[in-house]
Amino acid sequence: MKNLLSPSILAADFWNLGEQVRAVERGGASYLHVDVMDGVFVPSISFGMPILEALKRKTTLLLDVHLMIVEPERYIETVASKGADLINFHLEAAASPMEVIQKIRSLGKKVGITIKPATPIEALEPYLELVDMVLIMTVEPGFGGQALMPDCVEKVRQLRKLATERGILLDIEVDGGVKESNLEMILEAGANVIVAGSAIFGGNPEERTKLFVEKMTAMES
Repeated sequence: MKNLLSPSILAADFWNLGEQVRAVERGGASYLHVDVMDGVFVPSISFGMPILEALKRKTTLLLDVHLMIVEPERYIETVASKGADLINFHLEAAASPMEVIQKIRSLGKKVGITIKPATPIEALEPYLELVDMVLIMTVEPGFGGQALMPDCVEKVRQLRKLATERGILLDIEVDGGVKESNLEMILEAGANVIVAGSAIFGGNPEERTKLFVEKMTAMES
C-alpha cells in the first residue's frame, strides 16, 4: 500500500500557518491533519470552521479532519460543507457509529473511525467494511507533544492482520508521538497513513516533510 504523510497543523506556527502549509505541500505531504477539539470529549479546544474553510481555499492537500467532539453527528454536514475530504470521528463519542458513517458517506466524503488507546480493536469489527480508514490513537487525545504509547503499536498490527484476513483494503492511520526514531516500527506494524505534528513543524517543515516522505516511500510494500 502507498504510505501517506498527514502533517498535523496542531503543532504549526499559527502566526505563519499559510506558509507552513505551503511548506509541507512542497515537501511532498499527501494529507493535512486538522484536529477539531471541543473541550468536552477532550480537555483542549482547537480549530473551528473558519480555519477549515480557509485551508480549503488555499491548499490542494486532502483535508484529513479528526473530530474529537461529542455527538459528532451534529457537525458532519457543516464539516463537509467547509471543506473536509475525509472525516474521522471517535467511536467512543458517537451514540450510533453506523448512522455517522452513513451520514458521512451520503455527503460524498471519505469515512474514518478513530479509537483511543484504551478501546480494543474488537470494538471496530462491525464497521471495518464500511470505512475507508481507521485512526489508532497512540497517545491520549487532546494534547500535542506526547510520547507514543508502545502498546498501541501492537493494536496496529492486530488491525492490519484482521483487515488482511477479511480481504479489506483499509488505510490505517496512526496519530500521537510519531517521530523519526519510531517511524519504521509503526510502518512495519501495518500503518500506512502517518500523522506527525511536532516532528514536522518543530523544525523546517519542508525539510522535515521531505525526510519523512522519503523514509515512508522506501518502506512501501
